[in-house]
Amino acid sequence: MNFKKLFLNHCKTKKLEINTNQLITIDAINKFYQNNFNYNFFENLFLEKNSIIGFYLQGDVGVGKTMILNFFYENLNQTKQRLHFNEFMINFHDFIFKNKNSKKSNIIDKFVIKLKKKYKLIYLDEFQVTNIVDAMILGRLFKRIFDENIKVIFSSNVKINDLYKDGLQREQFIPFIKIMKKLCLEQTLAIKEDYRKSKNKNNDRYLYPLNAITSFKINKLFRELTKDKIKQEKILLIKGRKFNIKNYYEGIVRFDFNDLCNKNIGAEDYIKIANVCKYILIENLPNFDDNNSNQQHRFITMIDIIYEKKLSITISSVSNLNKLTSAKSLSEPFKRTISRLYELTSSSNI
Repeated sequence: MNFKKLFLNHCKTKKLEINTNQLITIDAINKFYQNNFNYNFFENLFLEKNSIIGFYLQGDVGVGKTMILNFFYENLNQTKQRLHFNEFMINFHDFIFKNKNSKKSNIIDKFVIKLKKKYKLIYLDEFQVTNIVDAMILGRLFKRIFDENIKVIFSSNVKINDLYKDGLQREQFIPFIKIMKKLCLEQTLAIKEDYRKSKNKNNDRYLYPLNAITSFKINKLFRELTKDKIKQEKILLIKGRKFNIKNYYEGIVRFDFNDLCNKNIGAEDYIKIANVCKYILIENLPNFDDNNSNQQHRFITMIDIIYEKKLSITISSVSNLNKLTSAKSLSEPFKRTISRLYELTSSSNI
């Protein structure tokens, strides 16, 4: 497979603009492919152990990272798995929970061996490290993954050196950074334009400000969406916890922001919610600052999952999407959220 040739043909067929910086990235990922998959049995015998077996694509929001890596993934004829990084870590923690009687020293080995039996390549989209639990375990986990010669491709808004920047006990995270720098080809996709914003200017399912007119529009839309649908209370069981969805109409749901982000819930809960929903209305989105950063962090995680699951949403908010404020510590990841909201709330993405 010549990935660059395939990509150029794809752009020509779909009449897509060919960007110079994207082509530089295509060359890099084609090199990664040639070094890791385009060899025969005899060449494989002489491959150096611990050569470059990861590809880490970093870039700002909306520049096409996921589009490029998705295209590579779809055209790669290997046993493979694609997951949002949140889902990957949830799977890992679930595996620990189910094997809690095993020795802690062996649990990572067992998880990686299970991975190796199924996949030669893993694609982790939106790679980020935001909590100390993951930070403390990623070094050992990925050392074993790479030791087993499982190839990994990553997309991220953050450079490897800046992962978990200013995080608690970051010095214990440095070994993971060293592993990534040694075993991954890091490529930056630098484009000034956010394609999501430029292509989805008519985000007419993002309603503001919070007033009687916006409330009327939300109520009208909800009536239209749920017409002839049966209302029921949906109860989700998540590791012994219950999450109740009161306004559930055959996959059409309506939440207040506080129901989703002002409670002690996280990525696993949002994935369970997304799995039973087709269209989500979220009301009363606030501005964010350092006083409600926990709620903002949950909102960022939730939007990542909604975007990954390709759900349709409508949001009512206190302010214009371009003017939503952020806690200082979350300003960078929130750029991705704003970019994705442009696409998610555009009528062209229903």
